[in-house]
This record gives sequence, structure tokens and C-alpha cells, in this order.
Amino acid sequence: MRTFLGLTLGAVILAAMLVDAAHAQNGAIYVVAYMEVMPKAAAPGAMLLKSYRDVSREQAGNMRLDVLQEMARPNRFVVLEVWSGSAARDAHLKTASVGELGERFKAIENAPPDVRLNNGLYLEPTEDKSAPDPVYVVTHVDVLPASKDNCVALLGAMSTDTRSDPGNISYDVLQQTNRANHFTVVEEWANRKALDGHAMAAHTLAFREKLSPMAGALFDERFYAIMR
Repeated sequence: MRTFLGLTLGAVILAAMLVDAAHAQNGAIYVVAYMEVMPKAAAPGAMLLKSYRDVSREQAGNMRLDVLQEMARPNRFVVLEVWSGSAARDAHLKTASVGELGERFKAIENAPPDVRLNNGLYLEPTEDKSAPDPVYVVTHVDVLPASKDNCVALLGAMSTDTRSDPGNISYDVLQQTNRANHFTVVEEWANRKALDGHAMAAHTLAFREKLSPMAGALFDERFYAIMR
């Protein structure tokens, strides 16, 4: 699914998660886009994505748009978007700002954007929490097709358990529209200490053990900071 920026940055930009379950039921479009620029282009890449974010947030039908920057490799980003429906997202992709930004980003990209459309799977709202410098975790979970339903149940239990962990702000699970055995998990934590505590929790260790036999690919977990 590596088609997007070459056509339009809109395809690139994502919209994923962090909206309550009612939105998913009303046809919201969740997009997650992985974007990578050349190592020396991290700063201009961040500026372009911030510009895209600010313009897109003002467009009709946008429900959320955040840009995350990977901590270990700051030239890699994830854009999370939520649109009210396909009509709103289609209109967004046709705007001049999307096309212009796509062309500018193309000049510094290190790989084509990887854009994934999703349905909201587990998006129950958590209590209102915030943190000055939260840590985000974005994980791609890929299981064998025959294990899809078991993975859905496992992720549901994990989402319930994780939301009770100290320092958890949100834990949202998306299911890819064209590959139902592919999932994206987006977590927000108050700080790294809280995240480390969660990693050692009994339910987290049990989740990884149960997931391992189902896996169709490497468990891809990356840490991010949100761009302000």
C-alpha cells in the first residue's frame, strides 16, 4: 500500500484513531500514514507536515489530525487523521494545498508514503487526561488470516486492561479496511516511566505470548513524540 504522495499528499496523510466509538459507527474514515524523509531532511519534513496539519484541521469534515515524529529516527513520521466520512476525505484530497504539499514532500522523501485506511475497532473514550510531553506508541499488528478473529478478541481484552494501567491516556485499535488481519494500535502515555511499567505488566506479557503464534510478520512497535 505504498501509493500516495506521488499522487497527492492527501493519500498520504492519515487519519487514524483517537476518536470515540460513536464516530466509527457514523462512518468515520481513519487513516494512518507512515512517512520517511532523507536523514538530513528531518527538519524541513517536519515543517511541511506541520503546515499540512494546520491547513487540514480547518477543512470541513476533519475530526482529528496529528503528526508524530519517531524518537529513535526523527526522519520518520506518522500522520494520524480522522475524517467524518468518505465525501469529506475525497474533498480534502482534491484541494490545491494537498497537491502542492505532495510535490514539495516528494523532493525530500526517503521512501514513498505508506498509507493505510482503517475502521475503528476499539475506540472507547478514556477519562480526560493530559500530559505535557506524552509518549506515543504506534504498533502494526499483522496476523495470519485464519487468526484474525482470535486477534480481534485478544486486542479487545488488551485495550480494556491497558486503559487501567497507571499513566495510560489512550489505547486505540484500528482494523485495516482492505486486509482485515492487519491492525494498528495507537497508544498515548503520560511519560516513559508509565510506558515501561505497562511493558512489564502481567497482561502485556500474556498478550505478547498469545499473539506470537498468530503473527504473520514482525511485531512493529515504534515510539513517537507529538509535534506541537
